[in-house]
Amino acid sequence: MYFAALLARTEDGWEASDTELDDVETLSDLADLAREAAPDEDTVLVLIEQENGWFGVVRVDGEDDPRIYVSDAAAAARSSYGEILLTDELLGREPGIDGPDLDALDLDGTEDGEPDDADTGEDGAADTGAADSVPHGPVGDALVLDDLGVSEKDLRSLFGDALGKIAEVLGAAEVLETVR
Repeated sequence: MYFAALLARTEDGWEASDTELDDVETLSDLADLAREAAPDEDTVLVLIEQENGWFGVVRVDGEDDPRIYVSDAAAAARSSYGEILLTDELLGREPGIDGPDLDALDLDGTEDGEPDDADTGEDGAADTGAADSVPHGPVGDALVLDDLGVSEKDLRSLFGDALGKIAEVLGAAEVLETVR
């Protein structure tokens, strides 16, 4: 189950709105959606969460490039919403060079769960090949919320209801709950 919301910072505090991401295909589309929610080019946070899987934060400040943090790139790569956030730049890949076909990857080894002889190197270790291009664990700007009170250490340690915990620190827990 997914949850996505926009938190726009205004003079009066944070305003929350749930958002439909069905028409969003690229990070640029997502940034445009966030900018539409921002009065006077204020800060807007796009919060996306897959229950017990991963969460992402996209910060848009006016016309600046979006800043992105994803808690688990490998988990997000298996999600259509996660794929929007996992840009070549974020993953450290050369732009325009296609990565692996994520739908075709067997991310847990082989069909039987045991590596085939052809899938192991000379040392007997499994050869993960293209799956290494999407790292397990966090990627992106871990300082994305630092000036708002969520330190890098705090962001990296979040699990469970991560978006609720972020909203609590921002003083936006009540407004986020209204759209949840």
